[in-house]
Amino acid sequence: MVLIGEAVARGEIGANARYTPAAEATHSAHTTETKTMQITWYGHSAFRLDFGGKAVLIDPFFTGNPAFVSDKAEASKGVTHIVLTHGHADHVGDALDIARTTGAPVITNYDLCMWLAAQGLEKFDPMNTGGTTEQDGFTVTLVRADHSSGDIRDGMPIYLGNPCGVVIKAKGEPTVYHMGDTDVFSDMALINELHRPKVAFAPIGDRFTMSPSSAAFAVNRFFTLDAVVPCHYGSFPIIEPNADKFVAAMKGGKTRVIVPQKGKPFSV
Repeated sequence: MVLIGEAVARGEIGANARYTPAAEATHSAHTTETKTMQITWYGHSAFRLDFGGKAVLIDPFFTGNPAFVSDKAEASKGVTHIVLTHGHADHVGDALDIARTTGAPVITNYDLCMWLAAQGLEKFDPMNTGGTTEQDGFTVTLVRADHSSGDIRDGMPIYLGNPCGVVIKAKGEPTVYHMGDTDVFSDMALINELHRPKVAFAPIGDRFTMSPSSAAFAVNRFFTLDAVVPCHYGSFPIIEPNADKFVAAMKGGKTRVIVPQKGKPFSV
């Protein structure tokens, strides 16, 4: 609260902006209890997790996403939390609009929280790499990702904190690791050892992230997963058009590969 109060005093964020503890997280009447976590992929790196009465959107890039084939209102219906891996526009996406509509807090790195707050975001829970926050029945941990994070305004770059991966843990549910945008790095082994994820969302599009082959290498070398879901492909013409190369590279491995239909919930 001290940091946010100081930021308000400096005029960096609006006076109505506030840190939202887990107990204050808004829950929509549309949220339904699910006995098994349901995962929905909306194309690119956008996912929704439904579990235990919570609905968590990760990197909700809907508007302007060529791979988004669902209805934005339906995709954000009942959302209780929004988690962002980093500040690029194809990951922040519709976070501000959805937060205003649903009342869901945004959980992301401190710098990106302050930048969004200056644009009117009122509920947010700032954190940084290595930190864990309680979110009313589950936790969010930010971990390392090798990428960049920022925006361009008037031709000049704006720093929006370090890029991160996200680990989400809830009692009785599989631990989920969204890698964010990243290259392969050997400390993925430490993420596996510390957090024991069972499901991972791995970027495979190449050019800006791991390629299909390097993503398969990372999964097979550093993780003991039940399932991996490829992402960050099939949206823009300069990245991989489909997951075929990743599926082929994963053949013979121990991890199940799930290539979901966009907008169709599935469980692991």
